[in-house]
Amino acid sequence: MSAHNEAAPNLIGDELADNEAVVLEAGADAAGQRLDQWLAAKLGPEISRSRVQALIRQGAVSIGGKPVEEAKRKMAAGERVSVVMPEPEPAEPQGEAIPLDILYEDDELIVINKPAGLVVHPGAGNWTGTLVNALIHHCGDSLSGIGGVRRPGIVHRLDKETSGVMVVAKTDRAHKALSEAFADHGLTGDLERAYLALVWGIPQRPTGTVDAALGRAADRVRRAVVPEHRDDARHAVTHFRVVERFGEGQKEFTTASLVECRLETGRTHQIRVHMAHIGHPVIGDPDYGQAFRTKANRLPEPLKSEVNAFSRQALHAWLLEFRHPTTHLTMRFEAPMPRDMEELVGGFRKL
Repeated sequence: MSAHNEAAPNLIGDELADNEAVVLEAGADAAGQRLDQWLAAKLGPEISRSRVQALIRQGAVSIGGKPVEEAKRKMAAGERVSVVMPEPEPAEPQGEAIPLDILYEDDELIVINKPAGLVVHPGAGNWTGTLVNALIHHCGDSLSGIGGVRRPGIVHRLDKETSGVMVVAKTDRAHKALSEAFADHGLTGDLERAYLALVWGIPQRPTGTVDAALGRAADRVRRAVVPEHRDDARHAVTHFRVVERFGEGQKEFTTASLVECRLETGRTHQIRVHMAHIGHPVIGDPDYGQAFRTKANRLPEPLKSEVNAFSRQALHAWLLEFRHPTTHLTMRFEAPMPRDMEELVGGFRKL
């Protein structure tokens, strides 16, 4: 089916089948508008602007028969835009029998050790198989609803390929208290988080602080250190301490370090961006450590092969401490490094 009436208020619904292309023609009023804004208005409330941007990234939007690469592309009058509509997304996540490593659970909250590779909540490209799906299956209707239907109980998150301790709220009361603690980042003493990162090189000082604002990188997907005055700049502070040094005192092989990082703020990819910013990116980081991957060539076998085969960032949330929202007792949870990261660290210890 094709549609050419720019005034059509909503082109999504019973009249449009899944995976069928809709074609829209831009009128004079469209000239100069961003493509994603214009499309979101034309496609109706069921398709949000962020969903339109995802469709563009997936190559589902074309102009003149050629896929569009940038959502911010400016429209011109008379252009014909083709959109291949996706299958409908589920209204809310469904429970799935995914194993959970539960460290603690009561009526108010649940603490888990998240494995690497598990996405926290559903989103574009990951509508199933997430931690939220597992929690819905395990907890049933007891999860807090404050986070919304796609993020029930979630007060903080870890990147997909980062492992470690997470707490999830089971009541709205717990959700509110824990969210306030995470928003405060432990400044009042009610929260402590620590990560272990295996990084390239050895920092000059045994301890240090990275105080550098973060914003969107040029690709609009990753994060980067940006000037504080930029509109999207967000204050970010990471404290680090060198736990172990590998290869120190020799020049034949590349050096590395096991570093503990503690967050004063909690920005997206904060540790990964900050460690790369000071010249010590997390080993295996596909987004912020690519420029350092050749350092593996200066390692002995079998460590060289192990590093090249390690397909995720070597980052683990080993400690989480917080005040229980109802008992007000301080609760501390630790999780050992997962086997793949422990084996990698063990290889570096042999340098």
